Amino acid sequence: MGKLTRRARAKADYLGFIGAREWPLAASGLGVLLGVVTILPSAVGVVLSVVALGLGVATFTRDVRLLRRRWAGFEFTTIAAPFPTAELPPPSAYPPSDYLAVPARGTALVSDAIDRDLWTQRHTIAVAEEPYRLPPALKATAPHVLPLRARGRLLFNGPIVGMRGDPLPAAGTRPAPIRLHRARFFDAVCSNELGTLRITRADTGEEYDLRKAELTDTDGALRELGSSTLADLVGVSTVAFTTDGKLVTVRQSSLNSVSGLLLAPSGSGSLEPRDLRTPDGGPRRSLHTAVCAGMERELCEESGLEPEDVRETKLVGFARWMERGAKPEFFGVTELAVDSTEIAARRPVSGERLYSAGLTLFDVDLPAVGAALSDGVPLSEALPQRIWEDGSLPLLLALRAAAAWQATRV
Repeated sequence: MGKLTRRARAKADYLGFIGAREWPLAASGLGVLLGVVTILPSAVGVVLSVVALGLGVATFTRDVRLLRRRWAGFEFTTIAAPFPTAELPPPSAYPPSDYLAVPARGTALVSDAIDRDLWTQRHTIAVAEEPYRLPPALKATAPHVLPLRARGRLLFNGPIVGMRGDPLPAAGTRPAPIRLHRARFFDAVCSNELGTLRITRADTGEEYDLRKAELTDTDGALRELGSSTLADLVGVSTVAFTTDGKLVTVRQSSLNSVSGLLLAPSGSGSLEPRDLRTPDGGPRRSLHTAVCAGMERELCEESGLEPEDVRETKLVGFARWMERGAKPEFFGVTELAVDSTEIAARRPVSGERLYSAGLTLFDVDLPAVGAALSDGVPLSEALPQRIWEDGSLPLLLALRAAAAWQATRV
């Protein structure tokens, strides 16, 4: 029953999103229906009803033709080439940063300086009163993009949190609060997720490339999150270790919209508005506590753990996922209060069983991985082979950040 309910909800979210943008067509259809049901058994009533029905059919037919013309007005092609990092240098305001490209998984902008600062610096947050709205250029393509992205997947238009600020190290001053905003998941699908699509107008041949139109600033560098026009949903991922030192990973199903059939972190998803509030309902003021709350929520949902099974989560890293509109990603490492035997018996909550194919445990020596990375060993050689070959980009990035942090504690 749970799976049927979630499938029905996904379909309702999809139809609601499309219907909200194509309501004139629905209104015309309603006119036709009313014209049919109001035919009266009198001469005048019949005449008036037939006239109304005729007008409704004509209007409805016109709207259908206009809709088909508009929906055929865009052509979509997938950009198969790797992200062009050489053409888009990191923002000038960022400390030394590098692009980390993983074949068939994606490209991320990472910075050891930002990660180290997150280990000690505490950024505050401020939540915008107005929710995010798609800019006109993206709103025009939204009805076309969503069916393309929803094909073969279950997508829910759930609440998410976006980010309008960069967690940069502050030079001797208290950093300004990082601005967050509320959005819906379909906002991200129709903005950030265009990063791998080229959109062409059929009538003019004009091309829209999100990487050039939305990710590039006036100096030709990657735009900072503070000036972005995308939803920029905040990704949260944590790698959890049992009391006997086992890494917990989630095997994702084919229904996952991102990284399907790959190994995911112990908990991975998007920051949600509920993560911005404390258990007693008060607002969270710290970026660290909000992000870690989101990580632990995802961890419990995807692994079947309870909150009391979690001892502590530490924020250890940050990146921007380039193929997904350079969206922000935060990474953590979690210490559990249960061993691998107890973990093996757990199951994800009912709502996550469509996306999770189970848990897999690994032996990973974080300090050794961190020491190898410090010595210049590539991530592909520092990690266990199975994890490197089957791991999703968030899992690889989370282990990279956690290993660097752990190496400083030895």
